[in-house]
Amino acid sequence: MQQPLWAPWRMEFIRAEKPTGCIFCQFPEAPPAEDRRNLLVHRSARAFTVLNRFPYNSGHVMVIPRAHLAELGALGAEDWADLQEELRRATAVVREVYRPDGLNVGMNLGRIAGAGIVDHLHWHVVPRWAGDNNFMPVLADTRVVVEALDEAWQRLAAGFAAVGWK
Repeated sequence: MQQPLWAPWRMEFIRAEKPTGCIFCQFPEAPPAEDRRNLLVHRSARAFTVLNRFPYNSGHVMVIPRAHLAELGALGAEDWADLQEELRRATAVVREVYRPDGLNVGMNLGRIAGAGIVDHLHWHVVPRWAGDNNFMPVLADTRVVVEALDEAWQRLAAGFAAVGWK
């Protein structure tokens, strides 16, 4: 007998009004009081880290420059340096908070390469554990993520705060 998958949080997304414009530009412009709602866990001068709303694994974050650019070569030296420092911080915090066996760190440039938001660069940091690629993606084209996004936000925001990265 086949068991249905229950994901009631998806209905909120389905019914929600979709934002206009670039959400990656909107997140850091919102006041810090909205960071939890936006899943933004850390801000630097020129970049920020946000949880992926559709994660591959628990703790999947994206590190995003504030500059709205689609090409790596278009980033100036200061934007690039801050983005890489934010990526370094994010990988350290994800390792500390989640204790994964490894990490995937990557950037999809262009729709054909898998970018869901093609007009705004972003790094993906995905925690990985031995055996985490369970049978669900093969049998049901579904991933099982065992942690709610709000819980992940709490853990990661506390992780950035614990090491003193403001």
